[in-house]
Amino acid sequence: MNLRAGQFTFTFPRPTLVMGVVNVTPDSFSDGGQFLDTHAAVEHARRLVAEGADLIDIGGESTRPGAVPVPEAEELRRVLPVLEELRRIIIVPISIDTMKPGVARAALQAGASVVNDVAANRSDQAMWRLVAETGAGYVCMHMQGTPQTMQVNPAYKDVVGEVEQFFFDRLQQMSDCGVGREQIILDPGIGFGKTVEHNVQLLGKLGRFTRLEQPVLLGVSRKSFLGQLGRAGPGDRLAAGIACACLAVNSGVHMIRTHDVAATVAALRATEAILAQKES
Repeated sequence: MNLRAGQFTFTFPRPTLVMGVVNVTPDSFSDGGQFLDTHAAVEHARRLVAEGADLIDIGGESTRPGAVPVPEAEELRRVLPVLEELRRIIIVPISIDTMKPGVARAALQAGASVVNDVAANRSDQAMWRLVAETGAGYVCMHMQGTPQTMQVNPAYKDVVGEVEQFFFDRLQQMSDCGVGREQIILDPGIGFGKTVEHNVQLLGKLGRFTRLEQPVLLGVSRKSFLGQLGRAGPGDRLAAGIACACLAVNSGVHMIRTHDVAATVAALRATEAILAQKES
């Protein structure tokens, strides 16, 4: 199985990919404001690559529950200087975390290779046609509702089955728009329109998604439900997040999105070494 993102290609099986997070926002739930300055964001991204990040994910609009939407011009003002500088100094793929086709297009023109789209529940096709046109990688994430509404009262009859059906439907719709299967990464959207119990059910059944013969990404880093699972405060969710990441690798997940790259890389490599002995 291959993943193609612009000029980059990853062939699986291979060590789990790690996507490092750079939020160029004042209001992200975990690190809002820390990297709003272009220089600070660039230096943070360089540090994440040095720690072992295989990709860097740059976002200029918070998607935390209840976040206020950002105008396209402001989102571009935040992310483009960071992206343009990083493209000169790092060699790993850069992902743009955006819901806006206009921002995605500008970011891809500036050197991004992946579009990380939390709004893959969209009904219009502009983003998918852009991905088909550019050959970019595309993270197709499940979300119920929007960031403003997703945690009001999320409800499912069968959360695992409904997310799985969402992936089947989106794979067909993207194929109809000309997006190749080798461009698509699936993300079950932990914390996006889900209760703690929904998140736990999805984490326990990740094998349902890894059997779809597409790369699967998991993003749990520092999310609030981890505090409820591990009885940790808002600033102490690392251990619970790494536990979820390691269990995900055991289920066949191909990529982990995280704020804490060094610790995550160390845990994943240890997990993979143990699993290799189990399988031999």
